Amino acid sequence: MRITVLSGGVGGARFLRGLRASLRESHPDGSGGTTAEITAIVNTGDDMWLTGLRIAPDLDSIMYTLAGANDEVRGWGRVGESERVSDELRAYNVGWPWFTLGDLDIGTHLARTSMLRDGLTLTEATERITARWDLGVTLLPVTNDEVETHVVVEDAGTTMHFQEWWTRHRAAVTALGFVQQNVSTARPAPGVLAAIAEADVILVAPSNPVVSIGTVLGIPGIREALAEASAPIIGVSPIIAGSVVRGMADACLAAIGVETSASAVAAHYGSRAGGGLLDAWLIDEADASEAATIEAAGIRAVVVPLWMRDIPTSAQLAADALAAA
Repeated sequence: MRITVLSGGVGGARFLRGLRASLRESHPDGSGGTTAEITAIVNTGDDMWLTGLRIAPDLDSIMYTLAGANDEVRGWGRVGESERVSDELRAYNVGWPWFTLGDLDIGTHLARTSMLRDGLTLTEATERITARWDLGVTLLPVTNDEVETHVVVEDAGTTMHFQEWWTRHRAAVTALGFVQQNVSTARPAPGVLAAIAEADVILVAPSNPVVSIGTVLGIPGIREALAEASAPIIGVSPIIAGSVVRGMADACLAAIGVETSASAVAAHYGSRAGGGLLDAWLIDEADASEAATIEAAGIRAVVVPLWMRDIPTSAQLAADALAAA
């Protein structure tokens, strides 16, 4: 079985960890792994250059989570981090003082930057970096081109990098829209279109619909490949009972005029039969009353528990998504 997942960072990482655990049970290989092939097509719109380093937050969040090296308390970065280098950079007034990088995390960014400077693509660098860990999932950046997300804010059309809006301002500055720089000329990274075309199941992780999954879908050729895919496309709602599960996706949805509800995000993605993305949409039991609205939009609604409290509940959610396919 070949499974392809469209994913952002933290929510996508936890979903992928659950998917891997579920498949190790349902499709064991006899050595603790799985015979299923899992490929994650990962958002790169959050990426940036900072203090001379190429930082890829979503790729790294997924890698650390699958490796068991992530900080579960903070929800991001490496466990057991120190921050001496960031302290030194602040003393030199270099970089963003509000964007703290842990020392172990900086090691990852140094490795990536060195590989990129040596002429490797982001895909090639990601393959080398992830080879350190036994992830059980192939991570593919959606594109090797730089498509950094910038936010148009209310101050006379001023823009700022998404990370500044998200991390420094905590999305408190009203956003008027989002711009993925150079997206119109970007190309899917090698392996991305094949992962879509050859998949038996395509899953949309419960990631930010606007700046994570939206960036993936914005790369020319991705939507067309999904429309032509023979695999069913099953999405998992990032909204439960009218609230975002994690982060500030509600501020992103508001900027594009989409209500923060499971049915509204389903309508935002659209039904594949109607030229959109989804064949089915998993919603939480708290949103069961919205199922009829989703079905009326041509998308099959599947009501299951969505909270990923731990690996077993994440694995059950992944199993429910596969069952829906």
